[in-house]
Amino acid sequence: MDSALSLVSVLSLLACSLQVLAAVLLAGRYSGRSSPMDRWILLWLFYDVIVHLTLEGPFVYMSLVGTVETSKGPLAELWKEYGKADSRWLVSDPTIVSVEILTVVLVSLIALLLIHAILNNKYYRHFLQVALCVCELYGGWMTFCPDWLQGSPHLETSNRLYLWIYLLFFNGLWVLVPVLLLLQSWFDLRDLHVLRSDTTVSKKKQL
Repeated sequence: MDSALSLVSVLSLLACSLQVLAAVLLAGRYSGRSSPMDRWILLWLFYDVIVHLTLEGPFVYMSLVGTVETSKGPLAELWKEYGKADSRWLVSDPTIVSVEILTVVLVSLIALLLIHAILNNKYYRHFLQVALCVCELYGGWMTFCPDWLQGSPHLETSNRLYLWIYLLFFNGLWVLVPVLLLLQSWFDLRDLHVLRSDTTVSKKKQL
């Protein structure tokens, strides 16, 4: 199938680029004295929250009062464009809407709390980071696994734009980044455990 960009697809991708720009500006404004690693994490978290609230939030609203397919407006057109790649987003699919409600309400809150924890060096930072990543990965699994088990009847994979950009790139971000953040939490918690163990051993020797 033809993968040429339409005006709607160009505008949709531009809107996504503006979300990235907003996240960059917020991270630059609030990251302060954070380490280089935490600056990148904060950039992702700001982007994560922006997407959940400004993109998926309206999707949930449209799906609860009707469907994306019957809705009008710029955001409805953006979701109709994505719906060309995954038609379930057009018709208020119960699994998709359920996952998105959880994402908009719970995941956004965890991400905001994690931003606060990183900026203020809170002890519960990695607890929230692991919880957030598990939620994101579970959301991705429940978004696609039910359709895969049916043979992916709702996914349009013959169009390169829909397959590589809409389905793989945008959804892949919410797999790759959470996995990397889980690894970062693993190594940080391991280092803290080693440091605590060394401190305990040192105190015992002094006694």
